Amino acid sequence: MRSWLKRGAEAVGGGLFVLLFLVFLVQIVARFGFDRPLPWTDELAVVLYVWVILWSTAFVVPQREHVAFDLVYNAMPAGVRRVFRGLAALLFGGLALWALPASWDYIRFMAREGTPVLGLPFMAVFLPFALMLVGVVARSAHTLWRIARGLDHELSGEVKA
Repeated sequence: MRSWLKRGAEAVGGGLFVLLFLVFLVQIVARFGFDRPLPWTDELAVVLYVWVILWSTAFVVPQREHVAFDLVYNAMPAGVRRVFRGLAALLFGGLALWALPASWDYIRFMAREGTPVLGLPFMAVFLPFALMLVGVVARSAHTLWRIARGLDHELSGEVKA
């Protein structure tokens, strides 16, 4: 089930990226080939870009691949790094969980407004932000569960003695 969900999330992310690329190509051809820029391509490219970034952050990119400033972290012993991972999971997961209700209220509120050109409801535009927050909460909870069970060494490449 887990690998099926992972492949599905990767397929959605890849599909969104392919759509973004195709819209971008249409935009280039229309603008430079026919000297007729299409406003809908600009808008759709922005919406797809937001979706690609937030979807990938939530469901596709592994935790160890996210940008991190870890010079001090890597110099610490494995036990201290485990504590830091736990504190980071509590901090980010807690903040995402705290932000989720207000973010969802705003996203639902924006359903009444549409994008200027295509008229897409802003709820559809901003929905991946809520999905990203849910993904952060789930990943943080999973990290805390792994730390509590003594399994977290595999996430960072540490070898358990």
